[in-house]
Amino acid sequence: MTKYCYIHVPFCESICSYCDFCKLFYNESLVDKYLIALEKEIESIYQNDYLDTIYIGGGTPSALNLKQLERLFKILDRLKKNKDIEYTIEGNFESTTLDKLKLYKKYGINRLSFGIESISPKNLKFLDRKTNMKEVETIINTAKKLGFNNINLDLMYAFPNETKKELEKDIDYLLSLNVEHISTYSLIIEEHTKLYLQKIKNIEQDLDAEMYEIICKKLKQNNYYHYEISNFCKENYYSRHNNCYWNNEEYYGFGLGASSYLNNQRITNTRSINKYLTGIYKYYSENIDMKLKIEYEIILNLRKKTGISLSMFQKKYHKKFSELYNYKRLLSEGLLQEAENSLFIPEDKWYISNEIITRLLGCEING
Repeated sequence: MTKYCYIHVPFCESICSYCDFCKLFYNESLVDKYLIALEKEIESIYQNDYLDTIYIGGGTPSALNLKQLERLFKILDRLKKNKDIEYTIEGNFESTTLDKLKLYKKYGINRLSFGIESISPKNLKFLDRKTNMKEVETIINTAKKLGFNNINLDLMYAFPNETKKELEKDIDYLLSLNVEHISTYSLIIEEHTKLYLQKIKNIEQDLDAEMYEIICKKLKQNNYYHYEISNFCKENYYSRHNNCYWNNEEYYGFGLGASSYLNNQRITNTRSINKYLTGIYKYYSENIDMKLKIEYEIILNLRKKTGISLSMFQKKYHKKFSELYNYKRLLSEGLLQEAENSLFIPEDKWYISNEIITRLLGCEING
């Protein structure tokens, strides 16, 4: 039974310089057509599972007007929801209004996620963002007054020429907003973005690592639990939806460019709006055999502080982890730790987790 669902709303009022997600400029009539196609896709694939999480991402879902948002929520009302569902919508502050927040509340949204990225005018200009701090504070305070008590803010760092003091100022500002969850992202220059075309380069890795350490230290000092490499939360406010990815669970993904993991298949939807509107949803699918499934399990589980549950692994795959991988050397080097029947990367080694995971995968017995 699939318990998780992602909905992609690809429309934005402006395109950020760093964004490589599937996105389109907002067009009212195109959004209306898109919602019709989205409903048809859901009807053709959804198997009436009861869902623990729904995550509406983008793009910028808050770019839709009130009528379109209500249409979207009515489409999603056909999805069966467990009573304690985590129901998230992403948005930008500049396109979020009191009326939209009230509409979210009406349809059961209980988690908000905003991309603030930075408060530095220099960095915001670099990102082609128009965030206004007064607007940020008004929306956050309004949301709290309406009863939203699970709010995430995204923080970006590692901008060209960014100083550590500038980063600390960004962190202090997010802390002043007193939200329940903070996600952090190092700026990565992706192909097909404005920054890539401008030949902008990533900062030196040593400085990136130092900035990551500053973030981790400061957020932990302020009672945020560092539960995943890039994510911090107050007690019990971890992202249940993202946890499904890190636990290698299956999930629905509906919408342009969305990804699904269903029936041991990883599926990627088309990014062509013309194909999507004519009912051609799928672009690519990959069958996941047992070996690949276990590799995904390792790569994703080791992003979490809790790592791999060795008992759960054995229950899922009918073999002990130690029968498949000889990881004793990684333990002796302090790159992995084993405790309370879990195998995990110690927090002070998270920055080099990719290298550790690569080495672990290379320790496959009879691989």
